[in-house]
Amino acid sequence: MRRAFLLSLKYRFILITAGLIFVSSLIALLTFYRSATDIIDMWGHRIAEIQVRYDSARLSRPLEREIALAQQFASSSVLQRWSQRQDDPELTQQAELEMESYRQNFRDNNFFVAFANNGAYYHNNATNEYQGELLRYTLNPDDPKDAWFYQLVGTGRDFHLNVNPDPELGVTMLWIDVLIRNPRGHILGVVGTGLELEPFLRSIVDIGQPGITSLFVDGSGAIQLYRDQNLIDFASLVKPEGQKNTLDLLLDTEADRQAVRQHMATLRQPGQSQVETVFVSRDGVRHLLGIAYLPSLDWFEVTLIDLQQLMPIDPFLPIIALVALLLMASLVVIYLLLHHWFLQPIQQLTAAMQSLRDGHYQQEQLPRGQGEVGRLIRFFGEMANAIRHHTLELEDRVQERTRQLETLTRIDPLTNLLNRRGLTDTLTHGLDRACRENSSLGILWIDLDHFKALNDLHGHAVGDQALIQIGTVLRDNLRPYDQAARWGGDEFLIVMADCDAGTLTQLGERIRIAVGEAMKARGWPITVSIGGYLTQPADSIDSLLNQADQAMYHAKQAGRDRFYCAPG
Repeated sequence: MRRAFLLSLKYRFILITAGLIFVSSLIALLTFYRSATDIIDMWGHRIAEIQVRYDSARLSRPLEREIALAQQFASSSVLQRWSQRQDDPELTQQAELEMESYRQNFRDNNFFVAFANNGAYYHNNATNEYQGELLRYTLNPDDPKDAWFYQLVGTGRDFHLNVNPDPELGVTMLWIDVLIRNPRGHILGVVGTGLELEPFLRSIVDIGQPGITSLFVDGSGAIQLYRDQNLIDFASLVKPEGQKNTLDLLLDTEADRQAVRQHMATLRQPGQSQVETVFVSRDGVRHLLGIAYLPSLDWFEVTLIDLQQLMPIDPFLPIIALVALLLMASLVVIYLLLHHWFLQPIQQLTAAMQSLRDGHYQQEQLPRGQGEVGRLIRFFGEMANAIRHHTLELEDRVQERTRQLETLTRIDPLTNLLNRRGLTDTLTHGLDRACRENSSLGILWIDLDHFKALNDLHGHAVGDQALIQIGTVLRDNLRPYDQAARWGGDEFLIVMADCDAGTLTQLGERIRIAVGEAMKARGWPITVSIGGYLTQPADSIDSLLNQADQAMYHAKQAGRDRFYCAPG
């Protein structure tokens, strides 16, 4: 009886031990699964934020350059004058040269100009197919296909992005539309350019990363850029609400749609975070949705991440199951070595996982383990290192793209001088300083004489070399604290701080002579007409630029190769 009791106790002990081991294994499995899921969710949010920022930078970099160039195009004084006198042959010739210059600078080498007073629509494409016949057709306010123009003019939006097929021209493009306004703010028309949709989608949207889907929507949620073109909402500007292909088409539930719309509204408010994330259901699969607002484009970037595909947890489950089976098959051995071989490493691994979840993970936190536990620890370490490496790499890419974008938006790539945006910032700061210090700014507006003749005779490559040489001459003749910029085409501007009339005239003449000598040494028939203006206390950027421009035209009319200083 005593022997039977001992045997019964032994079996009970074994059964209790087996039960404890089984329960402990199950708890470890669930803890691992829960912690791993929490970590993946946490890192998923970070990866979503980084991916959203990265995709936003990849889209913003090319588009902001095109938008800036289109805005520069819209502010052309030649176009503004021509819009009111399209029957003037001389102005028409100048406008055609201006339009051709911008066509060559746009990414896809095309442009359009449409005027509000008569509906004239001018266009040329990358193959220069319509040279000499730039007037393609006349817009009709009663024609539905022209409704985009009249609605854009009617709403008064300074610029607009629109994915739209053009039946007259037979193309489907991402159009950049910018209003032409005269100095008094009246709308004269619309200018812009188009980016071919197919290659743009391949280079910006279809990134080819499994588990990651990127798309861009406008302020109403209408899909503008997406790898499935059947879901793109063409001509969103003229469609009523309820008839658009919106982001709602990609979401399964109304609750998800409302949550995303709420995040969109939040992001558009000043001072809010740059990226919002939320879990949604798409085609029955749980996705992490990241969204960011791009105020410069008035669009939203949306990234959908399938975390199960991007960072699957399933490969780790067989390892845990194998550990549990080994424990159950070796009850006595595991019981004796439970603390040393299993519980302690799992506890330390759980602590490391929780630390990783909280963002404080260090490789030294991983315990030393043997057998399957050691393999599990190494796999976890490799997973954690892979996640950290991927995160750091994405952060480096975003920082690098941000630096490149800042350079592209302020520096002219041909001459390495400031561009229009860079000079506008310089003028803003210069005027503020001049106002504080009761000093004056000097402005030199430089326009090349006979530049078209040089291009026609030697080609645009030589013309570009001439622009580069003139940029060098300007840098060599400026004071250290003066700034030179390529304003557009063959026009340059110089801003001189703490300037007086004598210094302005001296530098203007010196540059005129230096450019003439440099061009003559190359055998190029180029001189410069320079207009100078010394700012007055009440001047704004628009007024001083207008004065300098008028002074330059005075020098042109006086016979070119002249410097003329506008009276203060």
